[in-house]
Amino acid sequence: MAEQTNSSPFRIKRYWAYIAATVVALVTPFIQIGGNQIFLLSFDKKQLHLMGIVFDMQELYMMPFLLMFMFIGIFAVTAIGGRAWCGWACPQTIFRVIYRDLIEGKLLGLRRIKNKQKEPDWSKPENASKRVVGILIWFVLSLLAAADFMWYFIPPADFFAYLADFSNHTTMVGFVLSVAVFLVYDVVWMQENFCVYVCPYSRVQTVLYDDDTFQAIYSEKRGGKIYNENKEKVIFKQKNVPDGMDCTACQSCVTVCPTHIDIRKGMQLECINCLECVDACTTVMGKLGKESLIQWSSTSEVFNDQKVSFFRKKTIMYIVVLLGIVAMLFVMGGKKEYMLLNINKTTKLYSIKDDGKRVVNNFIMLFQNTQKESYTYHLEVLGEYADKIEIKRFKPFKLSRGKLAKKVIQLSTTHKLVDDATKDTPITITLRAYAEENPEHISVIRKAVFIYPRSDKLK
Repeated sequence: MAEQTNSSPFRIKRYWAYIAATVVALVTPFIQIGGNQIFLLSFDKKQLHLMGIVFDMQELYMMPFLLMFMFIGIFAVTAIGGRAWCGWACPQTIFRVIYRDLIEGKLLGLRRIKNKQKEPDWSKPENASKRVVGILIWFVLSLLAAADFMWYFIPPADFFAYLADFSNHTTMVGFVLSVAVFLVYDVVWMQENFCVYVCPYSRVQTVLYDDDTFQAIYSEKRGGKIYNENKEKVIFKQKNVPDGMDCTACQSCVTVCPTHIDIRKGMQLECINCLECVDACTTVMGKLGKESLIQWSSTSEVFNDQKVSFFRKKTIMYIVVLLGIVAMLFVMGGKKEYMLLNINKTTKLYSIKDDGKRVVNNFIMLFQNTQKESYTYHLEVLGEYADKIEIKRFKPFKLSRGKLAKKVIQLSTTHKLVDDATKDTPITITLRAYAEENPEHISVIRKAVFIYPRSDKLK
């Protein structure tokens, strides 16, 4: 059975997890690969940066796979470790620990970490003034958190440049301030009610759990059944606990709970798997020379004495799906194009020139240079029609970084491509656009439909 010792409480492990999550969140926006962000979703530039590769809006076919990976990954973690995300990595939980335990607890001495149920007496002027100080400290940290959130949508370099010229970027500044104000309201006043009443995750956790899911579990076999099937407390003769059982009714597991539940009632949607109750019971039982009555374990292990099975049908299914999504991400990422090209036909299907000897189709082409250097672009016809269809009214041109250019081109032919006197014939041709400076790497292939007229219109 999972055992927790006094020398290594889960609280300390959680603090290290919080530090790691905070460092990752703050550092990631500053990491670049080849001059591109490691992750950035820029609505301003209409780009997605992923591991140093830039995808434009036309290439956001990867976003559904990223979202699927994120949600299914959280579901997989929940099936294995319960609400480990909530207790160990969720920003809401981290923010509450910073404000409640660090600012109000350690810095201002308003709270005891081991008693999260008791509110300070705010009627006392000393406490009220300390609360104001705590809110001001948290507001400063909220501004940092809001700015960090924005860095995933605006690169830090651009963010600080916009901030220096804030009069022309009031929308961004207003958004940062709004997020900071919301975080103050959320963390100071809404508190864990956000987890209980607002966050939808708690409502789906029971669907994801099974008998092998790790969670905080109270052992009724050792501690006794404190509540009946209706979650009503049972009254006992002595100490309000069953005779001959180990539970001392000290209420330590209750007072330390940030969501104000009694874990002895069993699994509850309010539980965020922070394991504070496990630490509390471990301390009390350790003084009696006994093992904690509350374990981070599974129902199979606690109630049925069965070893936890990590590789079961559900987890294997999640692993297979996640590997499939990763494979699709690599496949789709391999199709990355380093320039953008859109081809559209004009409203006129075709024109016949040179006394019925030449057929001409007009196309509108939109080029965009998505790279950081200027390139000279060429265009050619590939495939079986390469020697039969010519490109007219197009000359190689240079395009600066991030710029777009619209070109109207003509595809013409004097060859007899089709001999059909009954109808016009659409012919699919292949066009290739490439950069003169790097034709192998910066190259795209597009299909276009060339309309060839029926034979009685030609000479």
